[in-house]
Amino acid sequence: MASARTRDNEPKAPSRANSFPVAEGEDPWTDEEIEDIRKELLADIARMERAIEVAEAGLADLFEEGTDGAGRDPADVGSSNFERDQEMSLAQNARDMLEQAQLAHRMFESGNYGVCESCGQPIGKDRLQVFPRATMCVTCKQREERR
Repeated sequence: MASARTRDNEPKAPSRANSFPVAEGEDPWTDEEIEDIRKELLADIARMERAIEVAEAGLADLFEEGTDGAGRDPADVGSSNFERDQEMSLAQNARDMLEQAQLAHRMFESGNYGVCESCGQPIGKDRLQVFPRATMCVTCKQREERR
């Protein structure tokens, strides 16, 4: 049996689409959809890395200003503290989202993408196309958030 060939007569890489699970009633993945997900995960990782850099630079500026209240209006000190806390929260949120994207990308590359890390069932193609960083099905994620 002859293997599939590309236009340049090179052997065609096997389709990865069949290795990605789908939920009941969903259409199978296409190679184009798989590539779109891969690109989106990599873009998410790059975007979150930039967001962390920006947030950390903002934090560095705020810490350089200091929180010493000597000679400063109490409202200014409170405002500075609020800004610092806000920047710290944004940086932590970006780190959490980066970790999610990196985990999803590792699962993608290892061939485990689309399988709920909690129950082992398919996450669902529709969910992954909307939220590529998902590593849990909706049911398991809701259960986790209730805890």
